[in-house]
Amino acid sequence: MNQIVLTGMVLSTMPVGEYDRRVVILTKEQGKISAFARGARRPNSPLVGAVNPFSFGEFTMYAGRTSYTIQSASITNYFAELREDMIGAYYGFYFLEFADYYTKEANDEREMLRLLYQTLRALTNPHIPDQLIRYIFELKALTVNGQAPQVFQCVICGNRDKPAVFSPARGGLVCGECGQGVIDGMILDNSTLYSMQYIESSSIEKLYTFTVTDKVLGELGKVMSRLMEVNVGRRFKSLEILETLL
Repeated sequence: MNQIVLTGMVLSTMPVGEYDRRVVILTKEQGKISAFARGARRPNSPLVGAVNPFSFGEFTMYAGRTSYTIQSASITNYFAELREDMIGAYYGFYFLEFADYYTKEANDEREMLRLLYQTLRALTNPHIPDQLIRYIFELKALTVNGQAPQVFQCVICGNRDKPAVFSPARGGLVCGECGQGVIDGMILDNSTLYSMQYIESSSIEKLYTFTVTDKVLGELGKVMSRLMEVNVGRRFKSLEILETLL
């Protein structure tokens, strides 16, 4: 077996057998992988804390023909703050679950890993509302995955100047001349549209540097709810639990 070192974040973990764990890690080098952490459920195991969700760092493992086995880990961020904030933790679990659903093995997932890391960092910042973090994450995740709605011009004719509505079903802005038959058109505040433009075009490191009014936050929530229905179409267990707590 070959020994390799992968940098990544633990997305999920589940018990296997009497003392082992099966761990899903989103890595910089090889996308999403599954690995076994032998003996990780023993109290004295050096892997006890390393293979929990949110753990980010370097994982040394053996690559077998069909699976990986974690030998050791050097964790640089456990995001321990989230363990003291139930609401923040469930937002975090939602982001992990979303990333687990959206990413693939042997795929270049570096952008999604960077987005996930910066999003969890934002959750530990008390000055940014958790709801705004959620909407930023969702829209940027769609962008990373090539599903970003068109928010700069009419998705049909390309016009940038005519008044337009936002249609999740059509995939973005639709101007008045092209809007015949649009039944889900949403009139957005200019600040809402600007926020979406900024999220789609900015670097991941600069995403969580602004706040919005309650009106804009409400509009972003409506937009993202519809976009998630159109593009993802999946209910996440962690999000369902979170919504019962809010």
